[in-house]
Parts: sequence; C-alpha cells; structure tokens
Amino acid sequence: MPFLTRRRFLRTLGLGALATGALGSYAFALEPMWRLSVARYAFTPPGWPRGLRLRLALVADVHACHPWMRPDRISDIVDRTNELAPDVTLLLGDYSVGMRRFKTADVHPSVWASILAGLRAPLGRYAVLGNHDWWEDEAAQQRGHGPTFGQDALERAGLPVLENQAVRLSKDGHPFWIAGLGDQLALLPKRQYGRSAWRGVDDLPATLAAVTDDAPVILMAHEPDVFPDVRAATRPVALTVSGHTHGGQIRLLGHSPVVPSRYANRYAYGHVVEPRSDGRDAHLVVSGGLGCSIAPVRFGVPPEIVVIDLGDDHPPSAGV
Repeated sequence: MPFLTRRRFLRTLGLGALATGALGSYAFALEPMWRLSVARYAFTPPGWPRGLRLRLALVADVHACHPWMRPDRISDIVDRTNELAPDVTLLLGDYSVGMRRFKTADVHPSVWASILAGLRAPLGRYAVLGNHDWWEDEAAQQRGHGPTFGQDALERAGLPVLENQAVRLSKDGHPFWIAGLGDQLALLPKRQYGRSAWRGVDDLPATLAAVTDDAPVILMAHEPDVFPDVRAATRPVALTVSGHTHGGQIRLLGHSPVVPSRYANRYAYGHVVEPRSDGRDAHLVVSGGLGCSIAPVRFGVPPEIVVIDLGDDHPPSAGV
C-alpha cells in the first residue's frame, strides 16, 4: 500500500468533499426541481372484465410552493400528463406545501387548482385530499371537519373531491367504479383542538358500501397504510392507488431509510401484490409523487407521473 502523504490525504479529502457537495446539490436542487419521470405499470387484476382496457394517470403530492413547485412547473406536469392520454386522471392529495422552513413563497390554492383543472381525461378527473391539505387549514382543524380550503379550491376549479364516496363510470360498455377514501391522518392531536390523538376522516366500509354492483373498484387512498384493511374487506377492490410516502424521498437499491408509514418499506413505493383472505391477489400502486415534504431533497426517487394500463393484454405482475 502506498504511503499516505499529507498531500495525498488533502487531495483525497478535497475530492470527497467535492463529490459530497455534488451529490448534495443534485439531491437538493436538480432531482426535486428539474427532473420529471413517468413510471409505467401494466397488469390485469383478478376478476377484471375482458375487453376493458383502461389507462389511469396518477398525480400525487404536488406540494405547491416557491421555488420547488412553482406554477410553471405544475403547468408542465399537467401538459406531460395530458400527453400520456389517460382515460381517467386521479389526483391523490397533498396539493398544499409541506416545507415551511424551506419555501420562499406560497402558491395560493386558487392558482394551483386552476392549473390542475387543465388536466384532460375523457372519463374524468377525480381527487382526494391528503394530510397536508388538512394540516395547513387551521379553520378545518378547529372545526374537526371539512371542507378544507383545498377542497373548496379544487371543486371551484371543476375537480370533484371524493371523501368516502364512489362514482360509477363506463368504458366500451364495461362499468367500473372510482372510490375515494377520506384522509387517514387528517386531524392533528393538539390541545387547542381538543384532541389528544390523531383522527382520520376515512371510512372504508362506507366508501365500499357506496359501490352498488359487482363492477371492479379502483380505490384512491392518499396513505397506503389502509391496504391491509382493503385486502381484508368483504367487497373486493381491483386496485388501490396511493401517494404520501414520496418513495421515502431518498431511495437506494430499492430501500428507503425513512418512510412515513407504519409499515416502513413494505408500502414505500411501486407495485405491491399481496394475497386477500380468499387467496386472490390484491394490487396496490404507490406513486413516488412530485413534490417534497419536510425537506426539499430527493435522491433515487425523482418526481414522477404514474401511468397504469389495466386490461386484457397484461397478465398479473409480481410486486416490486
């Protein structure tokens, strides 16, 4: 081994600092602010009707704020999503900022909602709310119920918000349902609100009870932690789609060191397939999302739009 001279040590130290700085700059600025990828999944859930080929686009965790998710960036995301020609576009919550310490300015809900209203899909655009859409609304926290200002903004812009509700749609003569679950972490446990524990506004049994026939159900749930309850439900759900985790924001070799889920990496990101009680597969797709929460850092999980193709040409796939 060559002798480690002072000059060689300082040069190695300098190169290490340079590499660390470069990686930090990429994670702090380039990946969260400039990259935009498309994650694609294709499969056929059990019991899916033959002849029904359906394309879904998922837009999750926008977290609108300056400088990380400016109006022009949201507009670019809308344009890119429309280019993917989805049949239905699903907005999975957390439109509000999640980085109080790092933002330089807010984006008003009327602004981000009007931009998102530019999403186009022949069978409609449907939204659910996320935890930050509740946490940022002091009045809703005090009341203990909605509507939040984010919901008002979305609905004024013509984007329906589903809270423990379901709508029946049809393509090529084949019906299916889009169901939206209320947020599972909506109400903060704070003394001034008269709450000592977290409270959700989710009601999975009521949501599934709104489905009145045996057509397949696509369930929108901001947090993926409801998936075990979905698997155990008497009414089968063809597909659950979620956001919230951001893929952990830092992801290396398929693992995220920190995931905002009580299941850690189990539902951190991607296509998850687990058995129902009847032995059939249950499918979950978790988007890596678009914006950032807590800190504006992404590494190994760039902002993404998700496209899911469901239909005859795609056999059931294994989980990621």
